[in-house]
Amino acid sequence: MAHSNIVHNGDFSDGLEPWHPNACQAFVVSSDSSSSDSGYAVVTNRKETWQGLEQDITPQVSPGVTYNVSACVGVSGPFHESSQVLATVRLEHDDSPTEYIFVGKTYASRDKWVDLEGTFSISNMPDRVVIYLEGPPPGKDLLIRSVTVKESTSCDFQETEENKAAFSVYPPPLNIITNHDFSDGLCSWNSNSCDSFVVGSNECNSESYAVVNNRSETWQGLEQDITDRVSPGCSYKVSASVSVWGPVQRSAQVLATLKLEHQGSPTEFKLIGKTYVSNDVWKTLEGTFALSGRPDRVVFFLEGPPPGVDLLIKSVTIHCESDNQFERSRDFSSAPEADHHHIFLNSSFSDGLNHWSGRGCNLMLHESLADGRILPHSGTCFASATERTHKWSGIEQDITERVQRKLIYEASSVVRLSHSHHTVQATLYVQYLDQREEYIGISSVEANHDDWVKLKGKFLLNGSPARAVVYIEGPPPGIDVFVDHFEVKPAEKPPPSRRPYIESHVFGMNIVSNSHLTDGTIEGWFPLGDCHLRVGEGSPQILPPLAKHSLRTTHDYLSGRYVLATNRSGTWMGPAQMITDKVKLFLTYQVSAWVKVGSGGLTCPQDVNIALSVDGKWVNGGKVEVKDGDWHEVVGSFRIEKQAREVMLHVQGPSPGVDLMVAGLQIFAVDHKARLSYLKGQADMVRKRNVRLKVTGLDPNELSGATVKIRQTSNSFPLGSCISRSNIDNEDFVEFFLNNFKWAVFGNELKWSWTEPEQGNLNYRNADEMLGFCETYNVQTRGHCIFWEVESAIQPWVQQLSEPTLEAAVENRLTDLLTRYNGKFRHYDVNNEMLHGSFYRDKLGFDARAKMFRTAHELDPLARLFLNEYHIEDGFDSRSSPEKYIKLVHKLQKKGAPVGGIGIQGHITSPVGHIVRNALDKLSTLGLPIWFTELDVSSVNEHVRGDDLEVMLWEAFAHPAVEGVMLWGFWELFMSREDAHLVDADGEVNEAGRRFLEIKREWLTFVEGVVEDGEGGFEFRGYHGSYVVEVVTCEGKYVKNFVVEKGNSPVDVIIEL
Repeated sequence: MAHSNIVHNGDFSDGLEPWHPNACQAFVVSSDSSSSDSGYAVVTNRKETWQGLEQDITPQVSPGVTYNVSACVGVSGPFHESSQVLATVRLEHDDSPTEYIFVGKTYASRDKWVDLEGTFSISNMPDRVVIYLEGPPPGKDLLIRSVTVKESTSCDFQETEENKAAFSVYPPPLNIITNHDFSDGLCSWNSNSCDSFVVGSNECNSESYAVVNNRSETWQGLEQDITDRVSPGCSYKVSASVSVWGPVQRSAQVLATLKLEHQGSPTEFKLIGKTYVSNDVWKTLEGTFALSGRPDRVVFFLEGPPPGVDLLIKSVTIHCESDNQFERSRDFSSAPEADHHHIFLNSSFSDGLNHWSGRGCNLMLHESLADGRILPHSGTCFASATERTHKWSGIEQDITERVQRKLIYEASSVVRLSHSHHTVQATLYVQYLDQREEYIGISSVEANHDDWVKLKGKFLLNGSPARAVVYIEGPPPGIDVFVDHFEVKPAEKPPPSRRPYIESHVFGMNIVSNSHLTDGTIEGWFPLGDCHLRVGEGSPQILPPLAKHSLRTTHDYLSGRYVLATNRSGTWMGPAQMITDKVKLFLTYQVSAWVKVGSGGLTCPQDVNIALSVDGKWVNGGKVEVKDGDWHEVVGSFRIEKQAREVMLHVQGPSPGVDLMVAGLQIFAVDHKARLSYLKGQADMVRKRNVRLKVTGLDPNELSGATVKIRQTSNSFPLGSCISRSNIDNEDFVEFFLNNFKWAVFGNELKWSWTEPEQGNLNYRNADEMLGFCETYNVQTRGHCIFWEVESAIQPWVQQLSEPTLEAAVENRLTDLLTRYNGKFRHYDVNNEMLHGSFYRDKLGFDARAKMFRTAHELDPLARLFLNEYHIEDGFDSRSSPEKYIKLVHKLQKKGAPVGGIGIQGHITSPVGHIVRNALDKLSTLGLPIWFTELDVSSVNEHVRGDDLEVMLWEAFAHPAVEGVMLWGFWELFMSREDAHLVDADGEVNEAGRRFLEIKREWLTFVEGVVEDGEGGFEFRGYHGSYVVEVVTCEGKYVKNFVVEKGNSPVDVIIEL
């Protein structure tokens, strides 16, 4: 006899009796008379994830019995992303805490029914047993068509009658993939330039699966032509069960891709979805696609793992989503939905101030102000935040129930001030379920009294918020902030960049007219301002050194003449010329020149700057400090990425009245590809080693002729990234980070202003959690930073301390931090940016800087102590030249500071390899390890961004003094610079990110060959790092791991089989 359902009214045919909504509301949607279905329950007005529908089943359950639970569930609401639905059992005891038993979970998408299944049993009888369904985020309705709870029987896997009925209304959708489970071998499937076979079901494998092997490229995989089975305008859902096998560190990326072939036009590729999988772990890859037109051929394929890694595929399904939607059978009757395109309610104040509130201020509504001089920018009215008591006071709206994690939102507003001009900022305040708080800056703009200005930016939530509020802040108290409208909505994703087309150009050709002054005239030059220009004699007759190195020439001599600018009454005055028609968009130009100042400038150091005015905007081309009567080389670079009406080159900088001399000014486009071939040769010498592999343990006859495959699984060159606390709440971020980096640095969470924002109020929670994350995954960490020398980065209470109390506070900071984390951080940036700030030096004397190093070493002797500076490597800043950095190190060392490393931040624009290398060569004379500590590159074009990153990574990798590189982030919206990210906010790797992954693959060695004799010897040259070797003989296959340590001399590696 079959066991009955112990849940009463499991199909809601009797309405809600005896079900109860848990701190929310619920109703039943009845079926129409033509349907055999009873209807379904809608659980609405949910404010928490745990709110749902429950039933007391105390009399129906017994200890020691296993119960099978099955439910047919769905969700509805303003968001299309899938949501988790949980089945839970609550055990209540009169004399002890309540217990919760997790039964099962599933993921439901909007307007789709799915099965939720699980089991539970209880060991002792509690006072009350309640089963309930919960899980979707607040704001989403939970839909329940049927629930059954039965004692376990031998027929556990039979469908319940209720669920059969439910799915009779929505029959399973048609899978357009033929032979989706490989039960018919590889029929209908094709290998894409690789091999494949099917492992059939047997005692070890309950299901068949395909193995795609001998892959030499990431795009190689398994494909199927689906041309005749898809139609334009339809939306298709893809689901595949995939895994990998081979030399992967943690996990490998698997992609589902659509290839659209057209006659007479290029083939298109559409990314459908992706996942990350580890060896022998099956994961589901999901995604959707739609066709706007009808291509000649449509091919679906799976690809993605690195070369040498096998791709495993258990099943693939593709079905048209409209085949399984609620609206096919009936109108979906749930609670009214919010407009998910507009997260803010009443964004233009058409409903007065409804839904808005004042954050430490009062709000008012106006049709006009100042006798009609201030009118709405659009619409009929605007709001004002008045009687503001703090800088953070302003208009706000709570968006908790309408915002979702991992979605990109765009905030836009038009603002104005009652008087004066100040920065106005849009900010997102988030409080998480664990009470942790976060403030996310969305955007800022300089606002004034005279006119409306636009405030626009994007944000993304990594974690699930308990509360989320967007507000406008910034000006000092007493200044009213006017807001014309304030809107937040899902952001549209821009199309990917295409590589820019650059018209005919010649690398290495000087675009400066009459640079050498060969004819003795200043033709082509004009004075900027009311200074005077003439030709002088006696300048160097050879090219500036870095121009000579970049141009790789030995015979281009100069005339010995220079442009002399006299009667200068402003620092900006000097020689200039127009170069509008000579500059090509997206090309990187190197700048080199000889400069000198007149005797009037020798009393104090003078800056000389090669600059451009691009439609009136200053662009830095290089800067040098001159403090003697000699000629100096100024170097730099620039790139223009937006079409300009007018580009003017000019030389400026020295104080008014100081004569300025310029000779041999060179500006030429650089070819980074030509530089790369040289760098790869250098890296071969610096980062590789000759290896003699000796295979032992086998009969010589078996070894002779054996094939050897050597694959490097990781390079030992340290590569890391900046992370923030909220980043580790985003599982997509975490997967990319762990797959590609072995080091981490915390963006803000270890800084003094973060850990002690107010005196005595210590907060290490974020740093503790981030360090715990790194320790869990064996990620090494850099400590950034103990102190920051720049006054604007120091919290107000520290700035206000007297000298004795400041000295004590510095000592306490060192003791607190380094005692708490003793031995945890491999590196520390001790006092950040000492060439750009002087707060502690001015307050406590130079020895205070050295004392910071000495005390830190005493407290944590294992940590390597670094200096950290920016613009060292690019020539952009006269305050931070390599020479000044070297001088600072020597000065600290003379004071007994145990300096352990040189940090170059690397926030660089338009990098030129020769300039970077020149700085590294100079710094290497210190004999200390050099790290790029905060590397990022920026370009609006992802291809150009990838070029810049390639330049910097190879320059670092090919230099023997560089011992590691840290990126200053990689994820969109979580970087300090715009247009610097490698991964879009939605998790898609962009073109710059793909270049980064390609570079990482280039830093791995792959070798194949044959053992020529029975001695088992095999030689190769490979990068330092970890390897796996596969030896295949006539008797079998043997796999072993080995490591090539850093070193130059050949090394013998014994492989015992």
